[in-house]
Amino acid sequence: MISDATGVPDGAGPKKINLRRPDIMEAVQAQVLSHYRSELVERVRANGSVLAAGDLTVKLAKEFGFCYGVERAIDLAYAARKYFSDVSPETPIYLLGEIIHNPEVNDQIRNMGIQIISPKPTDAELQALKSGDAVIIPAFGTEVGTRKKLEAMGCKLVDTTCGDVMSVWKRVRQYSKENVTSIIHGKAKHEETKATTSQARAYGSGHYLVVYNLAETDYVCNYILHGGDKGEFLDRFKGAYSTGFDPELHLQAVGVANQTTMLRGETEEVQRRIKQAMIGKYGEAVIDRHFRFFDTICGATQDRQDALEKMLLDPPNLLIVVGGYNSSNTSHLAEMGEAKLPTFFIKNAAKMQSDKLIVHYNQHLKKEVETANWLPPGKLTVGITAGASCPNNLIEDTIRRLFELRGLSVQEVLAG
Repeated sequence: MISDATGVPDGAGPKKINLRRPDIMEAVQAQVLSHYRSELVERVRANGSVLAAGDLTVKLAKEFGFCYGVERAIDLAYAARKYFSDVSPETPIYLLGEIIHNPEVNDQIRNMGIQIISPKPTDAELQALKSGDAVIIPAFGTEVGTRKKLEAMGCKLVDTTCGDVMSVWKRVRQYSKENVTSIIHGKAKHEETKATTSQARAYGSGHYLVVYNLAETDYVCNYILHGGDKGEFLDRFKGAYSTGFDPELHLQAVGVANQTTMLRGETEEVQRRIKQAMIGKYGEAVIDRHFRFFDTICGATQDRQDALEKMLLDPPNLLIVVGGYNSSNTSHLAEMGEAKLPTFFIKNAAKMQSDKLIVHYNQHLKKEVETANWLPPGKLTVGITAGASCPNNLIEDTIRRLFELRGLSVQEVLAG
């Protein structure tokens, strides 16, 4: 099955359907633009990504918002809705989890009549599906077992998996075929990482281990070099390794991969530390037998991180990061900001309740918190960035709200 079509492999089910037909895509593009485009953001970008009036200056990062993979996933979801509405309106359309990690976008998808079910459907959800139903696979991909079940049921699959994610899968499958354990830098419970780890066991006899940060990486490195308590190791990484994984056996040959939305610098450090541990254990002369690495960080994720890093060289007074709280690439932008200046991670402009109160997400507490007197009076520069899953219309709302809180309307600013 190709990713821009629905159906199952040739000979195994319904005929493939081309969702990229010009008539479908013309209608889809118009609808997507009406939902997510922002002329204001385009004007600000054309003006050097700066909008200023009175004592307030708003600066946009040079790169933010929807990436190509997200745009493609949304286009395909809208195309599926258009196609089935025209050809087979009685066909139900389901989505595995979220199309991307942005609540407003997922609400819009739901409002189009697409039913959201679990990323890994329950038995009850599977029983409700029938042959010929359409199922959208989100940009993160899906687990191999889930895909096989849906194919076997005769569902029409609309695969929007990002190409960068599939590149990681290719590497992990290769590791598996070579009996090399995949050490994946990522979040074990994230949909993308779950899909990736499923690849490690589906096409060979390889194993996997997910490490979240450098502290976990150092623990693994120490075990490689010195051994340790196997029970303690398995308890520490519970839920983050393959069935049958044995650190005494399966850390002898490893290949590093990653969730595509992690911080590049941290992934590179994970790779460096594990490589040094393997050199320390086995010697540099035979390192190729024991260690593999490929750069699988998403280019769009890196572009947004680089753009924010550049903004922080001449930092604004405060930073607003807009996006879904469960968005990995957005959360890393917030982390970068928090290390340098006051940073507020919000899902939409309504969270800026007044210049005296903002409701924002605290990643350490994993919940929304309130901060008083967050927007100081006087001359002020506010930076704005957003992750790859945030549409431009939400950025526009944020810009407008900032000026409103200073008693200005954007129309007046632009007219001036």
